[in-house]
Amino acid sequence: MRTLGFATAGMLLGLGCQASERAQRPPNVVLIVADDLGWGELGCYGQTKIRTPRIDALAAQGVRFTQFYSGAPVCAPSRCVLLTGKHNGHGAVRDNFEVQPEGQMDLPASEVTIAEALWERGYATGCFGKWGLSTPSSEGHPNAQGFGEFFGYICQRQAHNFYPDHLWRNRERVELDGTQYSHDRIAAAALDFVRENRERPFFLYVPFTTPHLALQVPDDSLSEYVGQWDDPPYDGKKGYRAHPTPRAAYAAMVTRMDRDVGRIVDLVDELNLGDETLILFTSDNGPTYDRLGGSDSEFFQSTAGLRGFKGSVYEGGLRVPLVARWGERLVAGSVATKPAAFFDVFATVAELCGAARPSVGDGESFASALFGADTGSRSTPMYWELAGYGGQQALRSGDWKVVKRELKKGNPRVELYDLAQDPQEARDLAGERPDLAAELARQLDAQHVEHPRFKLTK
Repeated sequence: MRTLGFATAGMLLGLGCQASERAQRPPNVVLIVADDLGWGELGCYGQTKIRTPRIDALAAQGVRFTQFYSGAPVCAPSRCVLLTGKHNGHGAVRDNFEVQPEGQMDLPASEVTIAEALWERGYATGCFGKWGLSTPSSEGHPNAQGFGEFFGYICQRQAHNFYPDHLWRNRERVELDGTQYSHDRIAAAALDFVRENRERPFFLYVPFTTPHLALQVPDDSLSEYVGQWDDPPYDGKKGYRAHPTPRAAYAAMVTRMDRDVGRIVDLVDELNLGDETLILFTSDNGPTYDRLGGSDSEFFQSTAGLRGFKGSVYEGGLRVPLVARWGERLVAGSVATKPAAFFDVFATVAELCGAARPSVGDGESFASALFGADTGSRSTPMYWELAGYGGQQALRSGDWKVVKRELKKGNPRVELYDLAQDPQEARDLAGERPDLAAELARQLDAQHVEHPRFKLTK
């Protein structure tokens, strides 16, 4: 796709939109994605130690989903699923794959993203945060994938440092002195985008870098938590950077992100765009496995009791929060139990915005669940795979879930779980229900299309 510029969008829409025209325009969409945030790390999902008042307020004003899933249990493939609507058995990027000196494997130019569909609909489109699907100058770059404006990290490895020596504005390298907290710069750029595009429909994608490791946060946020708990220092021997108060640092990173979610919401409301703006908040995968880089997912009960962490196709690695607010259009404080996932977001946004749905996609719209028509079921199964972490697959059909692990060791074993009765996946029922396990395993295998780069088996 060609590199985009805002002038074209302005010509399409007319820069002088009047208030009467606003009522006729399609809704704005703000999609905020946290990095490695567990669904149990928000107050509205049961967290008691970390304060998240602004996201909790979003849930109180709108809809909270209780069975929402990421696209994959690690960063890059999950974002590929989110943007393209293809699950990881059909996706172009199915695992993290670094490209030196800076970047990751490209999202191919042939892929159609949510941003491209909305751009064609006349939207201003902006991405602010961690991209992770290209190098700084390749075909997967945000500007080549439908985003008229980009600011943040191109490379997810670079994003492990919150005080970097550079970020990227579109294809221009922005030099920094290493003293500026990158999350703050990214949040400020997102706010500027809203101000600049308030008179036209806009799609704001904010893949925040917090609370992904390393543990780094300004003192004004850290001071909110220091001394609240026993907090043994982290010596840096399990990756990333040492920190004297790692639990306080992690909690402070989440709360600082929550603050900036609130700043985006406040600006939308200040500009009288609340009823015209669908705000979605979620996370790219489950929380970091315990103790890596000073993290303490057990202490914070980051998965709220679910099995597994980031890197696992068990529930703890995949189930993530989804909170939605859309002014007076949604029933405040409602709960949606219908299973949905990242691969459904494209279809949902396209339906609500009158944009073209992906011609090849694996999702179905959950728009009805936003408005309370929640049957708790879906017409298609849900599928995940990951070439890394030993080779894994999972499929959910109704309340039943099958899991295959250690595929690269030649392990053919199928596990079967009843999520309605056993969301912790503690009791494998494959031996008791062999016919069901075999049928769901056949469905699982049918979802996988071979990829030359990402092999599930040796």
